[in-house]
Amino acid sequence: MTRPGGVWRNWGRTAKVRPVRVEFPASVDAVQRAVRAAAAHGLRVKAVGAGHSFSDIAAAPDVLLDLRDLSGLVRVDRERRHVTLRAGTNLWQIPRLLAPYGWAMENLGDIDRQTIAGAISTGTHGTGSRFGGLATQVVGVTLVTADGELLRVDEDEQSELLPAVALSLGALGIIVEVTLRVVPAFLLHAVERREPLDALLAELDERAASADHFEFYWFPRTAVAQTKTNTRLPESEPRRPLPKVGKFVEESLLSNHAYRVMCAASAAAPALATPLARLGANTIGQREYTDRSNRVFTQHRGVRFREMEYAVPVERLREAFEALRQLIDDNPWPISFPVEVRVAASDDRWLSTAYDRPSGYIAVHRYWREDPTDYFAAVEALMARFDGRPHWGKMHRLDAATLRTRYPRFDDFIALRDRLDPDRRFANGYLSRVLGEDSVSPA
Repeated sequence: MTRPGGVWRNWGRTAKVRPVRVEFPASVDAVQRAVRAAAAHGLRVKAVGAGHSFSDIAAAPDVLLDLRDLSGLVRVDRERRHVTLRAGTNLWQIPRLLAPYGWAMENLGDIDRQTIAGAISTGTHGTGSRFGGLATQVVGVTLVTADGELLRVDEDEQSELLPAVALSLGALGIIVEVTLRVVPAFLLHAVERREPLDALLAELDERAASADHFEFYWFPRTAVAQTKTNTRLPESEPRRPLPKVGKFVEESLLSNHAYRVMCAASAAAPALATPLARLGANTIGQREYTDRSNRVFTQHRGVRFREMEYAVPVERLREAFEALRQLIDDNPWPISFPVEVRVAASDDRWLSTAYDRPSGYIAVHRYWREDPTDYFAAVEALMARFDGRPHWGKMHRLDAATLRTRYPRFDDFIALRDRLDPDRRFANGYLSRVLGEDSVSPA
């Protein structure tokens, strides 16, 4: 990913930094030594996972800890159905680690490149009105605090801190282990189809509430939506996976290679954006299949893009989407990427976008070679009307003063940060903006 003295960049090419040094700890002890050494030299230290956040939340101006070697299964509690993983374990590795026990993660997003620590720390989520984000599956966290000591938070030790440390933005310490509550392995029956957008919106609330997992994609300035409905089935049910050749053609050739060409064409000739979006909306395949949960939840995303996502109260999701639709119609932006709409259950994680309210999510995207500034700024202003909360790992411009008004436990989180990291050893520019400088700063 980077070498000492090199430049680190995230996947979306929205953030880059040249750290003073880069370390690759392969053990908890090595992380502790790295934090103590940084403190001794007056340096800040940040861990980075897969670099899949679109914000600069992982940018490390001083010491970058690349956790790729801190991965794998630590221990299993069969009775409570808990598994403890090292922080750098990628989401795509977890199904293989759980398979011998007949277990699976309860829910996943549509990308599995992230590390488990990075995914929970940024509020990564999937879809489903009865299911929370990945941080709600966390029952224990071990982190290295600013003094290089270990802090264990779980159901038995300092459990009152779990809602804060399970989704902490990397502001409270370096996570080294994560304990998850898992479920018996299951299948998903997937139905993907094109539907008239207006008819879908008329029954959006019911569709989202009745399905185990529901979402839809909409190419701007088109009249159709691509819906995805996943129904949970016992693992004992017959599997009917996609044929390998058909899956390769649809997901690799059409969804990635051909789509990359379309996006590049619209970036070079913006007038092509709307015609190509309409072509894309009308050529996406309609599929029905049944497979292991992780193979249905996640998809390969080979076309690089930039993303902003806002969470709104679920009862206002349709209203917010309709307002976005009008906003796009009223402006000349050439948009080749679809809008994604999902839902999630309310949860108790202090900095979760779904804290204390069932939430609907609206995500907007631009091809990475296109400037998203005007489009994203207008969408952000629109979402403020709906008490929107930005996804921490995706692009946004809000600061602590605004975010404090949208998160009831914001000041409680800051108080805990003052206690665990009074010298802001784990700070960077992003955290200073979204959490505030307060009265202390890096040594």
